Amino acid sequence: MAKGELFIVSAPSGAGKTSLVDALISENRRLCVSVSYTTRPKRPKEQDGINYHFIGEARFLSMLEEGDFLESAEVYGHRYGTSKKWVAQQLEEGLSVILEIDWQGAAQVRAQFPQSCYIFIVPPSLEALTNRLRKRAQDDDAIIARRMEEARDVMQHVTDADFLVVNEDFATALEEMRAIIQARGLRVEAQQARLRPLLASLTED
Repeated sequence: MAKGELFIVSAPSGAGKTSLVDALISENRRLCVSVSYTTRPKRPKEQDGINYHFIGEARFLSMLEEGDFLESAEVYGHRYGTSKKWVAQQLEEGLSVILEIDWQGAAQVRAQFPQSCYIFIVPPSLEALTNRLRKRAQDDDAIIARRMEEARDVMQHVTDADFLVVNEDFATALEEMRAIIQARGLRVEAQQARLRPLLASLTED
C-alpha cells in the first residue's frame, strides 16, 4: 500500500485556512486533518477532540518531554502540538494528512519530512483580513490589532512554502488547493507504489 502524503497549511489568523481545509476534508475520503493539542481555553462552539485536544500546561509539558509531538509552538501565549504517533499511523494506512500549523511548526516538520508539501494561504489585502477578524466576533479591538501586527510577521515566511494561495474568492482558492493535492498524488514516486503491476507490465520484454 502506498503511504499517504503529508501537507502543511499555514496562514495568518483570519485568512480562511480552517474553512478551506474543512471543505477539502469533507469531499475527500483519503484526506484527514490532524487535531492539535493546545493549552488555550476552548472557545464557544468548539469541541474537545474535534477542533483541538484541550489539555493543561502540565500535561502538555509532560508530552513534550516524552517526545510525543511532531512539532510544537507557542502562539499568543498558548502552546500547540501535533501528535507524532497519530500522524505516522495515518500515513502508514495510506491516508494523506493536513497539518494546520504556523510557520514555526512548519519548519520543524519540514526538517523531519522534507518531502512534505507546504501550502501558504494569504488574504487579498490587510483590510480584508481586518474585516474578516471583526466579522468572526471572537476578539476585541486590542486583540485584533495584535493579530494584525503578527499577521505581517507571519506573512514574511511565505517564501518558505512550496505553494501560495490567495483566498480572495473562496471557490477559486478551494479549486487551487484541490489542484495542489491532486498534483502531489500524481508524482512518479507516489504513483510507483500504487501502479506497480501496471508499470511492471509496461516495461516487461
